Amino acid sequence: MNNWNQFLAAQGARPVPPEGAPDSTAPATASPIADFGQSLTVPQLQDGFVAAITDQGLIGLDGDDAASFLHGQLTNDVEHLNQEQVRLAGYCTPKGRLLASFLMWRNATTIYLQLPRAIQPAIQKRLQMFVLRAKAKLHDATADAANQVVLGVGGRQADAALSAWFPTLPATPFSKVEHAAGTLLRVADAFGSPRYQWLASAATARDAWPQLTARLAKGGNDAWQLAEIHAGIPQITAATQEQFVPQMVNFELLGGVNFKKGCYPGQEIVARSQYLGKLKRRTTLVSIAGVSVAAGGELFAVSDPDQPCGMVVNAAPNGAGGVDALVEMKLGAIEAGSSDAGAVRYGSAQGAAVQFLPMPYVLDALDL
Repeated sequence: MNNWNQFLAAQGARPVPPEGAPDSTAPATASPIADFGQSLTVPQLQDGFVAAITDQGLIGLDGDDAASFLHGQLTNDVEHLNQEQVRLAGYCTPKGRLLASFLMWRNATTIYLQLPRAIQPAIQKRLQMFVLRAKAKLHDATADAANQVVLGVGGRQADAALSAWFPTLPATPFSKVEHAAGTLLRVADAFGSPRYQWLASAATARDAWPQLTARLAKGGNDAWQLAEIHAGIPQITAATQEQFVPQMVNFELLGGVNFKKGCYPGQEIVARSQYLGKLKRRTTLVSIAGVSVAAGGELFAVSDPDQPCGMVVNAAPNGAGGVDALVEMKLGAIEAGSSDAGAVRYGSAQGAAVQFLPMPYVLDALDL
């Protein structure tokens, strides 16, 4: 039984089948753990929520050269990453296109890279290819005892709920604390309130879950993804690999690119995009009613129906019958859609209308 199955079993729920396998263990009646899969609304996220994060994998790197090796591979500074910090980082092709985006942190011995579980094996294998003589060892840290369960917590009541377990909470976004109860990462705020990832053992999560859900709305992976989207944090998935240079998904605005560090794959392209401003594209927040929307889906401007003007980066049900999404698109289309509710459509120029929502941070004047 894997880590999540241990946790679910303790709640009296059915185990999670392997990805792609038929679910032959489903009970005849729904179990209470169905709450793991429910979508939450934006007001529920704002008030306070706890969500099971089930789609993320974790790569761990150990060894004397782990930091210097990663420093030469990723868009962000790894050599000066300390044990209180959390950072975003990208992994690019030589052409500057993102193969993966990471949430990155470290402890006394290990540097961790969190990314979608679906692309972890290929990314881990690719990184391993370039280790060569460096004293750095990669391993799948997803099932390590300290990381067996990942809970996302956010909203106005998040701090009060977590204070029962952590005497000190991370003070600012992109910081962390280590405690006997686990690792607590504070990630980007959403709706003016903090959000956290709590990495814990299955045993700790079993103990904490009833207390957290007694005061917080409980949801599944979709709920956490919706919170990420409203925080404006993009994540590269299998459907969007090699589609974007980092600035197209606002990565440098989020601190995910360090332009003063040394070389890494694609560095010249990323730097040129920053200083010459040739891309003229950004990522913004939208809502689309009544249709199924997936990462990689295309958007079209009604004024130019023959070619797509953008692409969905991430999408999640909004609990109100529609989907909220981060979409990368031409600046002109963003401007047109922000002033005219029918100017941009999903799937085709005759598709569902795209409603533009305020971003949680300013898309600066860089001409991308």
